[in-house]
Amino acid sequence: MPQPDHVTRLIDADETGLDDDLKAYLAKCDEKLGMIPNVLRAYALRPEKLRVFSRMYNEVMLGESGLSKLEREMIAVAVSSANRCYYCLVAHGQAVRALSGEPELGEMLAFNYRVADLPARQRAMLDFSWKLSQTPQDIAEEDREALRCVGFSDEDIFDICDVAAFFNYTNRVAHGTDMMPNGAYHAMNR
Repeated sequence: MPQPDHVTRLIDADETGLDDDLKAYLAKCDEKLGMIPNVLRAYALRPEKLRVFSRMYNEVMLGESGLSKLEREMIAVAVSSANRCYYCLVAHGQAVRALSGEPELGEMLAFNYRVADLPARQRAMLDFSWKLSQTPQDIAEEDREALRCVGFSDEDIFDICDVAAFFNYTNRVAHGTDMMPNGAYHAMNR
């Protein structure tokens, strides 16, 4: 049985009415990815929010960092697992499969990152991200120190927090709007 075919349960944005900069951005995504991610179609309902979302995503996920692109995608999947966010588990699980070259890793992280045989650095990063998502009020200096002990700098710790917080936010938008991932993600990098 295929997933529902809507982008969100809200009205669809009229992408033809977007400003030229946003049309160009969506066209670039389509060219690079072979599709326009549904999250961008969803944010097109509020064009200025699409601009802000895109800038933030690009900074958090692609900007300069001591975290690799794969590590940032791993955080996205672990956080989305904690929040049971279907959209991000599918979309970012595919990114983990693509970046790691390991189809199983995306699923392990989606269902229970603890079953994956990860290096201590990545295990500590995901433990921290999970705790920040589930019980943020319990984060203490010992949690940051555990990250330092496996080689993360304070700048890296900030970036871990930033990625985890960004996906806690986007997961809630996806839940609230009943956002569906592009169906193409399911078959990619398997």
